Amino acid sequence: METIIIHPNTKEKAIAVKIFLKELKIPFEEIPNYDTAFVEKINRCEEDFKAGRYKQIEIKDLWK
Repeated sequence: METIIIHPNTKEKAIAVKIFLKELKIPFEEIPNYDTAFVEKINRCEEDFKAGRYKQIEIKDLWK
């Protein structure tokens, strides 16, 4: 078996490659660009914001 790394330069090309591989029944895996711990932290922060767990700071108080 051979490993091929593809770097499509647009989102449309990436989608086309995935469709092509699926049609030929060629297994592939996607590797995320971000660290999973970082993604989990961002998702947790978004949930906190939606739940109202945040603090709003006035512009005049930013550099105190």
